[in-house]
Amino acid sequence: MEQPKGVDWTVIILTCQYKDSVEVFQRELEIRQKREQIPTRTLLLAVEDPEVHVGSGGATLNALLVVAEHLSARAGFTVVTSDVLHSAWILILHMGRDFPFDDCGRAFTCLPVENPQAPVEAVVCNLDCLLDIMSHRLGPGSPPGVWVCSTDMLLSVPPNPGISWDGFRGARVIALPGSTAYARNHGVYLTDSQGFVLDIYYQGTEAEIQRCARPDGRVPLVSGLVFFSVETAEHLLATHVSPPLDACTYMGLDSGARPVQLSLFFDILLCMARNVRREDFLVGQPPEMGQGDADIAGYRHGARAELWRELRDQPLTVAYVPDGSYNYMTNSASEFLHCLTFPGAPGAQVVHSQVEERQLLGAGSSVVSCLLEGPVQLGPGSVLQHCHLRGPIHIGTGCFVSGLDVAQSEALHGLELHDLVLQGHHVQLHGARSRAFTLVGRLDSWERQGTGTYLNMSWSQFFQKTGIRDWDLWDPDMPRIERCLLNARLFPVLHPSRALGPQDMLWMLDPQEAGSKALRAWRASWRLSWEQLQPCLDRAATLASRRHLFFRQALHKARHVLEARQDLSLRPLIQAAVREGCPGPLMATLDQVAAGVGDPGVAARALACVADVLGCMAEGQGGLRSGPAANPEWVRPFSYLECGDLARGVAALAEERDKWLSRPALLVRAARHYEGAGQILIRQAVMSAQHFVSSVPVELPAPGQWVVAECPARVDFSGGWSDTPPLAYELGGAVLGLAVRVNGRRPIGARARCIPEPELWLALGPRQDEMATKIVCGSLDDLQDYCQPHAPGALLKAAFICAGIVSVHSKLSLSTSSILAGAALAALQRAAGRAVGTEALIHAVLHLEQVLTTGGGWQDQVGGLMPGIKVGRSRPQLPLKVEVEEITVPAGFVQKLNDHLLLVYTGKTRLARNLLQDVLRSWYARLPAVVQNAHNLVRHTEECAEAFRQGSLPLLGQCLTSYWEQKKLMAPGCEPLAVRRMMDVLAPHVHGQSLAGAGGGGFLYLLTKEPRQKEALEAVLAKTEGLGNYSIHLVEVDTQGLSLQLLGD
Repeated sequence: MEQPKGVDWTVIILTCQYKDSVEVFQRELEIRQKREQIPTRTLLLAVEDPEVHVGSGGATLNALLVVAEHLSARAGFTVVTSDVLHSAWILILHMGRDFPFDDCGRAFTCLPVENPQAPVEAVVCNLDCLLDIMSHRLGPGSPPGVWVCSTDMLLSVPPNPGISWDGFRGARVIALPGSTAYARNHGVYLTDSQGFVLDIYYQGTEAEIQRCARPDGRVPLVSGLVFFSVETAEHLLATHVSPPLDACTYMGLDSGARPVQLSLFFDILLCMARNVRREDFLVGQPPEMGQGDADIAGYRHGARAELWRELRDQPLTVAYVPDGSYNYMTNSASEFLHCLTFPGAPGAQVVHSQVEERQLLGAGSSVVSCLLEGPVQLGPGSVLQHCHLRGPIHIGTGCFVSGLDVAQSEALHGLELHDLVLQGHHVQLHGARSRAFTLVGRLDSWERQGTGTYLNMSWSQFFQKTGIRDWDLWDPDMPRIERCLLNARLFPVLHPSRALGPQDMLWMLDPQEAGSKALRAWRASWRLSWEQLQPCLDRAATLASRRHLFFRQALHKARHVLEARQDLSLRPLIQAAVREGCPGPLMATLDQVAAGVGDPGVAARALACVADVLGCMAEGQGGLRSGPAANPEWVRPFSYLECGDLARGVAALAEERDKWLSRPALLVRAARHYEGAGQILIRQAVMSAQHFVSSVPVELPAPGQWVVAECPARVDFSGGWSDTPPLAYELGGAVLGLAVRVNGRRPIGARARCIPEPELWLALGPRQDEMATKIVCGSLDDLQDYCQPHAPGALLKAAFICAGIVSVHSKLSLSTSSILAGAALAALQRAAGRAVGTEALIHAVLHLEQVLTTGGGWQDQVGGLMPGIKVGRSRPQLPLKVEVEEITVPAGFVQKLNDHLLLVYTGKTRLARNLLQDVLRSWYARLPAVVQNAHNLVRHTEECAEAFRQGSLPLLGQCLTSYWEQKKLMAPGCEPLAVRRMMDVLAPHVHGQSLAGAGGGGFLYLLTKEPRQKEALEAVLAKTEGLGNYSIHLVEVDTQGLSLQLLGD
């Protein structure tokens, strides 16, 4: 199903606990806007909660006030007005509380998933998934209003959740299904048959939960998703000026109000539930808040009374999404690992990571944004994130390891970890940045209640094993009942004489091996508890470090994709490097690949990627990507490449590139020259076809005797573009073509003879035409423009460079330049006393077109030099060799085909040059749609050949129709509007139709439903306006192919 259009958010606001995180998370939102995850016009805000424990309700009210204030200022108001909400779509995202497994919270916890459709490559965080769900699944169709979304959960929502907004008013909660067992520790909604919320239970009794159960036995879970209509949002916003609710906002606190803690679900929404009575609501207490004294209870009573007054009359409904799923991200390491791993999967999930020895990764494990060098073994059910490790390392089952760099790898050598959580942290202590490391057990509890464990053992066992004493961890006056993992001063953050490393925690796993020295070093360090560590975490440094590691592994990926010749697109990675300000290292890596690989095909793709980087840096400005590439400043690097000196050529290109980075116009021109450099390498690869060019000596023609070569035209029925270098030798090509006579004639020809003068006489045009172009070349200087395709006589001069002396005539243009080149070469070789076989001639034309710099494929010469119906194929290898198979058709089918095949000149001139550049750019970028389409072209050729063998016109018509769609996918823009109009008019009369060659104009060939339809279709087109100077021609299959004969003067 097609994805709905995303919501054009007016404002997205992210709330967070810590003031020093606001700027960090603001930048993260802006980065996502640059990645096109967020509309460009959306106002982005990150705002700290007024107090650390203001509650989800207080954070929502404060965020709503901040949004209204910004929109009011934007609209020119001098005071806050709720009128600005009436045409606004607002998304409030709550960061929530600290998370023990990610320093940047649950929102920025990275998930083992990739988005192959993303235009910009990036690690996927939970925030990214939630943004996608809100923008493309839950949000579309909703009226203006305020969405609130917690980021402390993992959500799954189907593409079309089926939520109706007809007649909606009030507030709506989104509920997802859960089991009754899961509901015992979570919130559930009690609803009536019309979808109104009657009550909200948190950790309800068995009876309460059963009352909420739906017919399938599942219950609607409180999922952290709410939508407020504009009317309800206005009522909620109105409370920000009413004590004591004013204390939920920064304005109230700035005015000296006493802070109040408020729950979104059990204060704001609960008062709207139909079965809730006022007296019960006023004395109730949200489950997320602890017990307080009578004064606080009275304060909360006043806050709830104000909420009841404003919101009680607003309806609260539920939208239940039965096919979705919800998982709250608890503090349990076991549950966290379960969410990030794939039990039962046959292999590991490796995402945005480069792993040298993948066979060492256990089944069901996951690796996200890592560089693993050498033997790094990861056990089943374990997770690695944001690590650069160098083996030998053995991480066993049930482990989560994050934030370690290669410098810390040595601390893991010789250890085997099991059921442990090892993390590296960036901290800031009194302004000084440093690293700290924490180690806990998978089974350890972060709750304050209970006896507690550390490293999966009781505290008493831990003390006995390590020699650590309770006074090392807690102050003597702290009551034993309050001592827990959260407040134990376990984690060194500063050593008096050296930098800290994982070894400062890992020694606890084997104290006897580590010795008393490790214990003394631990005691000598300044240590913090987990609670004390949280305000010291440097989230800016953490995210910067992750980004740096992501690009380090991305550079390894780019190198590997190119050197291993993988069909993976690097364009999303290029976009990421450019948009996040680090294109330099990527271009340097591409330079290294191009210079060192020793393969012109791989080097050409690397240079094309550099061109893409330069094009992205221009940001859509500076002109079209396609254009000339012969500026004198680039001659020196080009000359090195022409001589085969890749290393010096690439270095010279990079040196010149640095002079062209200052503005978009120069960037685009530099990109064109990099594509020109790639064309040089393509030419060198294609010239390998010379291996298959051979000739045998024959008797010279008599003096003055002409050698006349004649060829049919050709039409392609399937596979075009797959024959075009570099596709022809990287993918492998297959094209089905027909040699055809047009109006009974073979329209392409060349003739050559020796003359006594030491000159070249070149003539282009119909024989004996006084208007024919005539060129006399008396010296080598006259041939210098042989490699400029638009220069007069360039093709003939290139043919002379390849073989001899030529005088040529041509009669019709139907993708004929390659056939004409074949005719010219055949004629001049015979005039020089050499005979060349047709298959050798096919390869000779490939060579000639590289000399000419037109960069053509092989389908034209196969189609026109070889007779009849045939398939040409080239394998994905160098040297480039073309093999031809004649297709046998049923008796009488050729005549039947002749009766149904017509050729229409569209009156539109083809512009195949730019089409070719665009296709090569897309192929080198390995855009997934282009790669898939290229494979389909080759596969479709074999299906088309089978349709010919069966002699089925309807099947061939289907082949033509599919083929034209494939051509349009390959080269968008190849179908002019006038041609589309012509094809629409002809469609009822044909089995199928396609433009010849690359499209863009030129000739259209038709397979008609009825025989001999030339006059009938001329009448049809005559009634159609706006078609231009078209003409219809008869076509018949040519069974002779290239012919040579000797004629007198």
